Amino acid sequence: MVRYALAIFTSAFLLFGIQPLAGRYALPWYGGTPSVWTACMLFFQAALLAGYAYAHAVASRLRPRTQALLHLGLLSVAVVALAARAFWTGSPLTPGEGWRPVDDHLPVLRLMGMLAVSVGLPFFVLSTTGPLLQSWFARARPGRSPYVLYALSNVGSLLSLLGYPFLVEPFVGRSAQAWGWTAGFGLFVVFAIACAGDLIRRTATASSVAPVEPGGEPVGEPAPAVTPDAPRPGVSRTLLWLGLSMVASVLLLATTNKLSQDVAAGPFLWVLPLAVYLVTFILAFSRESFYARGPYSVALIASLALVAYAQKEGPALHLGWQVLFHASALFSGAMMCHGELFRVRPAPRYLSAFYLWVSVGGVLGGVFVSLVAPAIFNVYWEHPLALGACCIVALVGMMQRPPDEKVTARMQRVLRGAMLVMVAVVNLSFLVTGALGQVRFSERNFFGVVQVVEQNPNNPREHQFTLRHGVITHGWQYVEPERRRVTTSYYSRDSGLGLALAEQRRWRGALGLPTSLRVGMLGLGVGGSAALLEAGDAARFYEINPVIIALARGEGGYFSYLGDSPAKMEVVEGDARISLEQELEHGPKNQFDVLALDVFSSDAIPMHLVTHEALALYLQHLAPHGVLALHISNQYLDLVPISLAHAKALGLFATLVKTETKDDTLASSWILLSPDKEFSWGSTFRTTGALVRRLSLRGEPDYVWTDERSSVLQAVRRTRTLEELGIQKNDEAPPAPPVARPQSP
Repeated sequence: MVRYALAIFTSAFLLFGIQPLAGRYALPWYGGTPSVWTACMLFFQAALLAGYAYAHAVASRLRPRTQALLHLGLLSVAVVALAARAFWTGSPLTPGEGWRPVDDHLPVLRLMGMLAVSVGLPFFVLSTTGPLLQSWFARARPGRSPYVLYALSNVGSLLSLLGYPFLVEPFVGRSAQAWGWTAGFGLFVVFAIACAGDLIRRTATASSVAPVEPGGEPVGEPAPAVTPDAPRPGVSRTLLWLGLSMVASVLLLATTNKLSQDVAAGPFLWVLPLAVYLVTFILAFSRESFYARGPYSVALIASLALVAYAQKEGPALHLGWQVLFHASALFSGAMMCHGELFRVRPAPRYLSAFYLWVSVGGVLGGVFVSLVAPAIFNVYWEHPLALGACCIVALVGMMQRPPDEKVTARMQRVLRGAMLVMVAVVNLSFLVTGALGQVRFSERNFFGVVQVVEQNPNNPREHQFTLRHGVITHGWQYVEPERRRVTTSYYSRDSGLGLALAEQRRWRGALGLPTSLRVGMLGLGVGGSAALLEAGDAARFYEINPVIIALARGEGGYFSYLGDSPAKMEVVEGDARISLEQELEHGPKNQFDVLALDVFSSDAIPMHLVTHEALALYLQHLAPHGVLALHISNQYLDLVPISLAHAKALGLFATLVKTETKDDTLASSWILLSPDKEFSWGSTFRTTGALVRRLSLRGEPDYVWTDERSSVLQAVRRTRTLEELGIQKNDEAPPAPPVARPQSP
C-alpha cells in the first residue's frame, strides 16, 4: 500500500500547490480582483472533471495491463511537455507575455485559455491519480477498502494549501516555485510507475492461475455484470451526489469571494476557505462515525448566527473575526454536504463513477459562481443561497426519523429544524436589506459589485449619492447645485493628495512658473479627486472597471465631478499598470507632477500595482520633481512598512499624512514619496490641520513586495509602534525658504 499512498499523497500535494501559483501569475494581468480566483477555480474544477472522466473510462473499460501502459504513456507526454516548455521559454509553467489581455472582452475565457496552455496538461495528469490509483489498488488488493487513500489525498492537499501562504509565498519567488513544483512532479512520476508495475504484476499473476470460462475470459478478471452485493447506483442517487457536491462547491467559492473582495485577492485568503473545505472531506471520508447530523446541524445554526452578525457589523468587525465566522459557516455547511455524500457512497466497484459525478457537481458549482451568478445577480446572492441550501440538506436529514425515537429526541430534532429555518431567513433578510434599501443602481461584472446609494433624500443640504464597491464607500457627491463641487470622501484639501497638489503649485509659483499641473490618478471612483484640480490642469485617470467609468462620466445623473471640473480630463480604460507600460513603450513619458494611487477594489489590494516593479514604472512617468501619492487607508492591512520599504529601495523620501473624519470627508492615510528630501518642509505642510510625519526606515527593510515575491500576511495590521517596525519619525524640519527644493522643476 505504501507505493499507492506515496503516489496519491504526492499528486494531491502538487495538485493543490500549483493552483495558488497559477493564480499568482494570473492576478497582475486581470485586474487583481477576486473574480480571478473564481475563474481559476472553474478551470481547475473542469480539468479535475476531465481527469476523473478519464480515470472512470480507463478503469471501467480497459484491462489492468492496458490501463497501466496507457497511463505510463500519458505521464511520459506530460514530462516531455514540461521539459520542452522549460527549454523554449525558460520556465516550465510561466505563461507567455502573449496571454496578457488587450481588453476586458471575455476575461474568464481568456484566463482559462492561459491556464490550459501553461499548466493544463500536468494538472490533468495529476487529477487522474486519485480515482485511477484507488481503482488499481482495489484490483491489486481485493478486500481492502480504497477510501482511506481518498482521505490521504485530501491530507496532502491540505498540507499543500496551508504551507503555501505561510512557508512558500513569503519567501520563495514565483520562478523558483515553478521549478520546485516541476521537480516534485518528477518524483510523483516515479511513484506512479511503481504503482503501474505493481498492478501489472499482480493482475498477471491472478490471471495465470485463474480458471478460464468457455468464453475465454479469466475468472480473476472483474465481470462487467453487477453482482448482487454491489447494486449499480440509480439516477436518484447519482443526482443526490451531484446536488450535494454542487452545494458544497458554491459555498466554498462564495465564501472565498466574500472574504477576498474586502481584503486582498491573493493566495492567503484563497487557500484558507479551500483548506477548510478539504478538512470536511478528510473527516467525512475517513470514517462514518466522524459525521453525526445532530451536532453538525447545531454547529450550522450557530455559525449562521455568527455570519448574520458579521453581515450586520460589516467592515467594523475585525478581520480575524470575519474570517473565523465565515470559516465556521463553511465548515459546518460543507461538513453537512460531505457527510451526507459519504453516507450514500457506492460500493468500491463504482468509486470511479462516484468521483466523476462528485467532480461534475464541483464544476457546476464553479460555473454557477463564475458565469451564472454574475449574469443574473446584482450582488453576491450566491453566498446566503448556498448557506440556505445547506440548511435544506440538514433539514432533509433531520426529517428522517430514527427507529425507536423518544419524545425528547423528537422535540430536539424539531427545534433544531425550526432554528435552521430562522437563521437562514435572518441571513437572507440582511442581504435583502443591504441590496435594496436606498440603492438606486447596482451592477455586477468581473471586477465586483458596484452600487449607487441615495442618502438623506429628505434633507436638501445633505442629499447625496454614494458609490460603493463591495462594502467600501468609494466617494459621494451632493445633489444640491451649490455643493456639487465640494471635496468629499478621501480628497479633502488637507488630505495627502490635496497637500501634494498644493505644495507643487506653491513651489512652481515661487519659481515664477505656471502653477498648472499634470496629474495622474490610478483609480477613478466617482471622480471626486477632480474637485482638487484647477483651470489649466490636465488629469489622466486610469480605471479598469467600465461600470465605474460610465457612472463617473455622468451615466444615470448621479455624479458630475469630471464634467464640472475646469481641468482637462482624460480617462484610460484598462489595468493601470499595463496601460502605463504600453504608454512607455509607444510614446513619450507622461511627466506627471503628481501621480496618485487609489486602486483598492472594495477594501482589497491589487498587489501587482504596489510592488517594487510597479513603483519603478510610476517613477518613469513622473516629472523631475514629481510626487507619488499612495492612498493606504485600509481596515485590515498596515501598508506603512511596505511603503517605506519601497521608498528606501527606490531612494525616495516618505511623508505620512493622516486626516480625521469631518463633515464632508472621511479619515484617510496617505504616503507621499518624493525624490526631494525638502518636499514636505514647505509652508503647505506647516499650516495644515492634518497630522504630518516625515518617516524613514532604519536599517534594511524586512521585505519589499516584488512581482516574484509578495504576501499579504506581511501587511496584516498588528498593534506595533513605529519604533518596533523600524520606522524613524523625523518630525523636526528645519525652517525652509519659500523655494526649498532644486530650482528647476
